[in-house]
Amino acid sequence: MKWKNRSGSSNVRVSRGGKAGGLGIGGILIGLVLWLVFGMNPMSAFQTGQSVTGGGSGNASMTEVRSDDGRDAQFVSVVLKDTETIWNQIFQENGRTYQEPQLILFNGRVNSACGMASAATGPFYCPADQKVYLDTSFFADMRRELGVTGDQQGAGDAENRGKAGDFAQAYVIAHEVGHHVQYLLGISKQVRQAQKQARTEAQANEWSVRQELQADCFAGVWANRNQKLTNFLDPGDIEEAMHAASQIGDDRIAHNHGQVAMPDNFTHGTSQQRMRWFKKGLQTGDVNVCDTFSGAI
Repeated sequence: MKWKNRSGSSNVRVSRGGKAGGLGIGGILIGLVLWLVFGMNPMSAFQTGQSVTGGGSGNASMTEVRSDDGRDAQFVSVVLKDTETIWNQIFQENGRTYQEPQLILFNGRVNSACGMASAATGPFYCPADQKVYLDTSFFADMRRELGVTGDQQGAGDAENRGKAGDFAQAYVIAHEVGHHVQYLLGISKQVRQAQKQARTEAQANEWSVRQELQADCFAGVWANRNQKLTNFLDPGDIEEAMHAASQIGDDRIAHNHGQVAMPDNFTHGTSQQRMRWFKKGLQTGDVNVCDTFSGAI
């Protein structure tokens, strides 16, 4: 993925000087289980009127990305800038004004308007403050846990190994920005209302699945249009993203951890569903194909 020496977003904030607080290894492992085994990040509890809470405080200052920040911070800034460009265009085409979200890079722990979050939470979007949150250890965790290494594309030299999984990581960021788009369009509010009216947990979970799959589709729309604008994709990038989507399906996660896949408990969709909806957006670049709320998914 081509991203170096390109302009970044002014909406990325790096949390500096924060303290991790009293989160022990047990808490980290529990959070990781919630993310990997159940296919949901703990912050998604917000959607049902709950929030994540925890002891301790960050006491961190927030600053824009600086030239001496690491590779991952620079990468995130460029990806967010690309999402801003594309979603500003799409909203303008539809007579709307896009409100750009902030993205908070934190280390260890952060206090969001949706509650306290740790590295184990995984990337998440908080509608209460309209910000995307991403721990700085996320990329290493993603490469390790999901096997997103670029090796499957034959990346053998050191430079390519350094690029491993770039587009898969960009896909995850674009997915979270997709949740921001849903918030701006009022979709998130409608989903929460439908979940409250659901008669069973399975019905409430289905609404969550449809919302997550739409965010995948929105990520594909962004990739399609950004490719036409910047030609940022390298050979193998699409395969990287599809591989990542397949690895974070609810059924695959359950299987990888020796669990029986139970569709009524799914909150993000199967591997095939996640790949299919990302691909729909990617192939068309049209947000109108991302209606996951009508008909079968």
